[in-house]
Amino acid sequence: MAQERVSSEQQQQFDLTIPAQAVSSALNALSVASRSQVSADSNAISGLTSNAINGRYSVSEALDLILQDSGLVISQVANNSYTVVAAQESTVIEFLAPLEVEGTYVENDRLDTSTGLGLTLRETPQSVSVMTAQRIKDQGLDTIKDVVNNSIALSTIEYDNVRHTIMSRGFELDSYQVDGVPLAWSLAGDSGETIADTSIYESIEVVRGATGLMTGMGNPSASINLVRKHADSEEFEGFINTGLGRWKNRWVTADLASGLNESGTIRGRFVAKYEEAESFIDLYEDQKTVFYGVLEADITDNTLLRLGASQQKNTPTSPAWGALPNWYADGSQADWSRSKTAAADWTKWDTSSTNYFANVEHIFDNGWQLMANFNHLKYTQETKILYLSGALNQNTGLGLNAGSYRSDGVTKQNSFDIKLKGDFSWFGQDHDFAIGALHSVQTSDSRAFTYDYAAAIAYNYNTWNGSYPEPVWTNPTKASDLETEQTGFYGVSRFVLTDSLNLVLGGRVAKWQRKDLLSSTEYGDSGVFIPYAGILYDLTAQHRLYASYTEIFKPQNARNRYGNYLDPLTGKSHEIGLKSSYFDDALHTSFAVFFIEQDNLAQTDAGYFIPGTVTAASKTVQGTESKGFELEVVGEPILGWNVGAGYSQFKAEDNMGNDVNTDHPRKQLKLFTTYKFSNSLQGLVVGGGVNWQDGSYSLSYNSGTAQNEAFKQKSYSLVNLMARYAVNKNVSLQLNIDNLFDETYYTKIGDFGQYRYGKPRNFSLGANYTF
Repeated sequence: MAQERVSSEQQQQFDLTIPAQAVSSALNALSVASRSQVSADSNAISGLTSNAINGRYSVSEALDLILQDSGLVISQVANNSYTVVAAQESTVIEFLAPLEVEGTYVENDRLDTSTGLGLTLRETPQSVSVMTAQRIKDQGLDTIKDVVNNSIALSTIEYDNVRHTIMSRGFELDSYQVDGVPLAWSLAGDSGETIADTSIYESIEVVRGATGLMTGMGNPSASINLVRKHADSEEFEGFINTGLGRWKNRWVTADLASGLNESGTIRGRFVAKYEEAESFIDLYEDQKTVFYGVLEADITDNTLLRLGASQQKNTPTSPAWGALPNWYADGSQADWSRSKTAAADWTKWDTSSTNYFANVEHIFDNGWQLMANFNHLKYTQETKILYLSGALNQNTGLGLNAGSYRSDGVTKQNSFDIKLKGDFSWFGQDHDFAIGALHSVQTSDSRAFTYDYAAAIAYNYNTWNGSYPEPVWTNPTKASDLETEQTGFYGVSRFVLTDSLNLVLGGRVAKWQRKDLLSSTEYGDSGVFIPYAGILYDLTAQHRLYASYTEIFKPQNARNRYGNYLDPLTGKSHEIGLKSSYFDDALHTSFAVFFIEQDNLAQTDAGYFIPGTVTAASKTVQGTESKGFELEVVGEPILGWNVGAGYSQFKAEDNMGNDVNTDHPRKQLKLFTTYKFSNSLQGLVVGGGVNWQDGSYSLSYNSGTAQNEAFKQKSYSLVNLMARYAVNKNVSLQLNIDNLFDETYYTKIGDFGQYRYGKPRNFSLGANYTF
């Protein structure tokens, strides 16, 4: 294969694993992995299959291998830009401009999220989904909550403007990872973790099922890994994106990357974003700032040092604490306008998150890899909020009580982990092995200024405009002071028993301790062993069966009506599935059946609060079981057509046959697809999708009937559309329309006698300049 290049300078190398597949998919995968521009004549590559590559290569070296013996010519028409055409067109290649690179919905990189071994999606014996940068861009997914709501088998409850609960397979997800480092989910009195902006992340990985091997304590639902953007470009490049949307939404984002020395061994990247918007809810506005910076240095040919920091601040105006009343005093169900608010004009719920991190990666001469990470995380929140409750007279608008509350809180977490992984030969086969340790210390304290709960108000809520008077706040008192320490050691190996049969075995020994400094209590566990086992069998080159088993042990933050913390959650998780690929690995499918059993599941203790707080009390439920199945299809079955789709269904009950966590849908269908045109419509991408969920309900106390009654959400569908047009190689415009048919639906139902509406039809129009 002939090659023509403008520059002969030494090129940066990347760790690349790209399987044999359609050439178009392979080129897209290389573009995403190397942050380079690779364009191609669709007619020249149509029907061609690439060669597989696995190793460390420059972009040009990777292209040589991918297209070997294909009769195609590669030209480097500019720094970091390449064009692929048929050999006979090579004489005119210098006149072709690089087109806008489109990524894919398929993740080809190796992942550590589930096992720590750096396995591909097909090699991992669990259900794994990846929201790629391209999918996030296409759908305009701005926050972690947006990503979750468009991910298979995940759902959220939106308690108010800041707090969200994420569920999968019937259970709550309350831990996550950033670049593989485990972190707690809800800190410092709900500091807005779920509304973290996606602009600083390259992709977001979701492993469904228990993940105690890597996250510390086994969680039965799922784990989310946020993969930060890296400084991997030696040349100056980046983009500026700005736009506007409904409710005066305005934003601007800058993402810049460059080499910082002549050789490119020191590189930097900086991301900044500012966004402000009003809302469909009266009074509510939000303002957000995001900053992220990272430096990478090749200390040696085999050693990489990465230093970085990020910060996000949200300063909303008139946020609500809670939502709208479910019932009137006569027992009938309320039906408020979607714009109705439960906030006052002075309420605030400011949140911030600050993160400093350092990573070192070293590859030994034998190919083994050593990784060490330090992470410092700080969450803060400041609130002045108003809570409305009670039995409302439908005619007079009277009958509500108001509780005013002001607090501030801070949570800090320092964590350090180290991991060694590599392969070894045994009985004529190559096997994988990883061993690691994690230690983290988290401190959390908060102060409360006033707790004036259930004071009757002589205000007509039917004409409420938020003009309720702000209290004169008292001196603060300490509300909480906690310290949690966790240490874990793990080891895992993948044994290649035959060319078709792999066995994954591992386990984690964990210790955790929590000190409540206010009550002078201390409790925890040590020597807790969490086993993990998985087996994979290749039926054919395209179809792989797998099964996995792990145990669940998870300390809980929930407390009962007496103020005591609940016993740790315990149980077992089983999963069987089939992973397949089609069209030369351009399209991937997965099917999983799961069964989860656990004790001490936390459920809301209706009508009770934790003593001295405004937090709902919980109780434990025994013998809970969840079983169901999930199906996912993702890839590029036809050149230019990307699709991501999934269906999930489960049933979760306690030992008495009662449904648990009924406010989350049991059945969900999620689909999004795009098509990139060529020839006369080249530069145009159109897409659309639908998110459907079946009905759900929540029991809440109806004072009018003196009974716990079901507040129901009917099944509904949200239809979303997008279109993007590349004006030239640097400028593109993108339009997104969400909830096209203006469906009325709830994002919170019933809990504490309140409900909350989801967003009406809305749009955004953005312009992107790439350089």
